[in-house]
Amino acid sequence: MVQKACIFDLDGVITDTAHYHFLAWQRLAHSLGLPFDEDDNHRLKGVGRMESLDYILAKGTTAYSMDERLALAQQKNEDYKTLIGGITPADILPGIVEALDWLKANNWRIGLASASRNAPQVLASLEITGAFDYVADAGAIPKGKPAPDIFLDVARAFGLPSSQCLGVEDAASGVAAIKAADMFAAGIGDADILAQADIVLPSPEGLVEKVLKPF
Repeated sequence: MVQKACIFDLDGVITDTAHYHFLAWQRLAHSLGLPFDEDDNHRLKGVGRMESLDYILAKGTTAYSMDERLALAQQKNEDYKTLIGGITPADILPGIVEALDWLKANNWRIGLASASRNAPQVLASLEITGAFDYVADAGAIPKGKPAPDIFLDVARAFGLPSSQCLGVEDAASGVAAIKAADMFAAGIGDADILAQADIVLPSPEGLVEKVLKPF
């Protein structure tokens, strides 16, 4: 049997922490006298922390040193970690536990390719850390999504070619990263936004029947 791997994004695929990111970024932006709304938050889907910070700071005219930028990013992260402190297994999106169980039963490798450096903490809170064979270290990946680096990192860890891996994403930048890695892309969410994906589902609930079994 050919070894296969399923590589998941975290936010918006396994659980929905996007609102907590929004609140943390909005608090930071407002503390700097800068605007930040839901449209801005949507633009930052799948984007790394420092790139997100630069997007917000570009709304103003103040120049910040690298040390100041790092301190602001840390401030946002501490706020975010406080906000997600109450996450429990009940926050796992419908269809994910079924998908993880099916993947294990069928001897697939399971990886996580999240831009969030807090991914291990979130997995622990959801009590599904043990389901993953490999979790990419976002801090060690040179280029963030839409570059393919993080998905290729997981494939390398598994010793598998891209053709035997599929990625699951909810952001356009994430889908672009999967395709740039020459992998099959399953999008979760809006089909218009995720038009580059090979298949788009409105939620993770159909993953087993519509994506995993046919792959």
